[in-house]
Amino acid sequence: MNVIECKQLVKMQRNQKTLDHVNFSIKENTITGLIGRNGAGKTTLLKIIAGYWRKTAGDINVFGVNPFNSLFVSANTIFVDDQMSFSNSLSLLDLLEEAGRFYPNWDMSLAKRLFDYFGFLPNQIHENLSKGKKSTFNMIIGLAAHCPLTIFDEPTTGMDVSVRKDFYRALLKDYLEHPRTIIISSHHLEEVEDLLEDILLIKDGRVHLHLTVDGFKEYAVGLRGNSALIYQLVNEEDVLYTNRVGGEYVIVKNTFSHQQAKRLGLEISPVTPNDLCVYLTNTTKGGIDDVFKTS
Repeated sequence: MNVIECKQLVKMQRNQKTLDHVNFSIKENTITGLIGRNGAGKTTLLKIIAGYWRKTAGDINVFGVNPFNSLFVSANTIFVDDQMSFSNSLSLLDLLEEAGRFYPNWDMSLAKRLFDYFGFLPNQIHENLSKGKKSTFNMIIGLAAHCPLTIFDEPTTGMDVSVRKDFYRALLKDYLEHPRTIIISSHHLEEVEDLLEDILLIKDGRVHLHLTVDGFKEYAVGLRGNSALIYQLVNEEDVLYTNRVGGEYVIVKNTFSHQQAKRLGLEISPVTPNDLCVYLTNTTKGGIDDVFKTS
């Protein structure tokens, strides 16, 4: 069953297409990483999925209905980001108790265990927390809600490394016990790749790739060796990145014969998902060193 289906989805903002004919679907009970550079359209897409914003054109269905202003989608979805705000008249403990009134699957036991583990005090006020502490508390709400569709938009903003690791560990353990559809938008792909089942890469408001994590890891490889031999083996359009510092090194789509590459004396190396994401979203095939070339 597909929880989310997008067909030719368009969103216009200030006469510009933030989302440009987006097509994809997300299955039930999977963890999907939404990846892309700042301004690629990730948050816009997530807010449309959550029912916060109205689409401009195309079709989007969440749980089989248009999510905009849908009470059903709202009751079954939680959207967690660093802009979450709560009443200053309620303490953090009050907020946990009130969450139980709204979310039918609310797990107060989990919420309190996480609350204590991360060192929160019952009478603290959300607005008075540091940025990292706010993100940590928001994460607790997102996990304990056990919503069928759980969306984390850059959930670890302000968290230090150890807290981020704890968050990812908690998310995985809770997901295994209570499977649901989770979307994580993150700039730390290297930290979340082991959690993900699928990767949805957005570039310039369009879906650039939608693959399983294994498929993403195998999408491209690095080649090092003689430039002429490399381009004898691969097509120009398959080249994602070029670095000539210390010899010809290119990142190319993994669509060529590895045996032939070895016969040509070329060295093949894997590419990390995080690096591949950078190469796929670059506007050029070169690197920062090219900026400083004067001739």
